[in-house]
Amino acid sequence: MKILSIDTSSKICSVAVLEDNNVIIEKNIDDSLTHSQKLMPMIDNILNELNMKLTDFDLFSCSVGPGSFTGVRIGVSTVKAFCDVTNVPVTSVSSLEGLAYNTLSSNIESNSTIVCSLIDAKNDNVYCGVFKNESDEFVQLEDLCAKNINEVLNLLDKYSSSSILFVGDGAVCHKSLILDKFRNSLFVEDELNKQTSVSIGIAGFNKYNKGIYGDSNSLSPLYLRKSQAERALEGEN
Repeated sequence: MKILSIDTSSKICSVAVLEDNNVIIEKNIDDSLTHSQKLMPMIDNILNELNMKLTDFDLFSCSVGPGSFTGVRIGVSTVKAFCDVTNVPVTSVSSLEGLAYNTLSSNIESNSTIVCSLIDAKNDNVYCGVFKNESDEFVQLEDLCAKNINEVLNLLDKYSSSSILFVGDGAVCHKSLILDKFRNSLFVEDELNKQTSVSIGIAGFNKYNKGIYGDSNSLSPLYLRKSQAERALEGEN
């Protein structure tokens, strides 16, 4: 199965092509350009490099957030258009689930199966997802949420008997606080804290095999909190 995977939920614009779980090509750009300027040229370059067309794909996989409100909308709207033109099915993957799949590449040896994905949402807030690794697939244990980091750590108390594996830039920002609360916490290598289209593609492949996919109507952004403009108008952090 050939998969085109896209992640624009962070400041990195990421596109990958996979054959099942195997990466054929991956391109990531992190520069001053907006995703609206970067995404389509990246996809065009990849298609030309592989001598492929959109209709050659069996599945699209798209990160739906949480993350950058504008970035998520750009990625989702692009993939929705691809689906409408080609009738290729699509899987929606949260950026937090994608980060959980990053841990499969970690060199950390642990008996823990609990993974906590944290994305920095500023002002001591994080987007959080808690997952259990079951044979290299991740089962969501808690509702995805946007909370203050201290609320998240309290939420994780129930898993404190295990060494929780943390991933994401939110884990980097709050590492010392996490270690104060859970001394046996584990953290992935630095490069694995970035959101990438490869993990979105692998997660999408697993979802497809479970029958979890749809058409363009099934694809929509995942917002766990109000936009910065909305929060500013209401006097929130």
